[in-house]
Amino acid sequence: MPPFWSAGLRFVIAGALLLALMVIQGRPVPRGDRLLGTVLYGVFGFALAYFFLYQAIGDAGSGTTMVVLAVVPLLAVLLSVAHGLERPRLLGVVGALVAVAGIIIVAANQLSLDVPLLAIALLLAAAICQSESVVIVKRLPPGDPVAANALGMLLGGTLLVAAGLVAREPLALPNQSDTLLAMAYLIVPGAIGVFMLALYILARWTASATSYAFLLFPLVAISLGAVLFDEPIQPSFVLGGAMVLAGVYVGAIYRPQG
Repeated sequence: MPPFWSAGLRFVIAGALLLALMVIQGRPVPRGDRLLGTVLYGVFGFALAYFFLYQAIGDAGSGTTMVVLAVVPLLAVLLSVAHGLERPRLLGVVGALVAVAGIIIVAANQLSLDVPLLAIALLLAAAICQSESVVIVKRLPPGDPVAANALGMLLGGTLLVAAGLVAREPLALPNQSDTLLAMAYLIVPGAIGVFMLALYILARWTASATSYAFLLFPLVAISLGAVLFDEPIQPSFVLGGAMVLAGVYVGAIYRPQG
């Protein structure tokens, strides 16, 4: 499926399912600052982030994509400080740097020497938008996570479908069983599950601490590759994984006494 259409369809369906749940349960429609936060969350977290990501991932590959997205925690720290949400914290920056170094070690063998510069730039743009969406949720809390994700996904998905129309993508519905299975996974656990949990955590953690989840994505992907496809786990994976966990602990969890 073409990139904008597949991303847009994914979020429109997920948003529609959550909207139905929102109506059935009588959840309130966000208003005022909550509505503004929901709109910005949809624009940055779904429309813009996936607009850039889906253009880049075909050329960049999964290894390069995850390495570049590993800068999200650093960007979240910087943006949180810029928005006045958090004070500058040395351990946060140090932890992010250590964790990013670990991700680079893990993904070093997967990087292609022929990755286009434009793809790297698009991935960086996606990382910036994703980081900004995390900060927006802290600065303008959208309130109820079901309503926020329902409206945010519908808005973001609609904008992505519009981008597909502008790009003249063929808007064909998937009909192959493997594509349908992949879309079902991306819609239910990959969209509804992930982003519902994200807002739940954001209501309880800081923006920068929540964004550390991005650093674990490559580790999970490589681990699943070893289980499902018998891909060997290199010593660099063990070293890099230890560095990521250490970085997450230092930057997001550890608080010195006194």
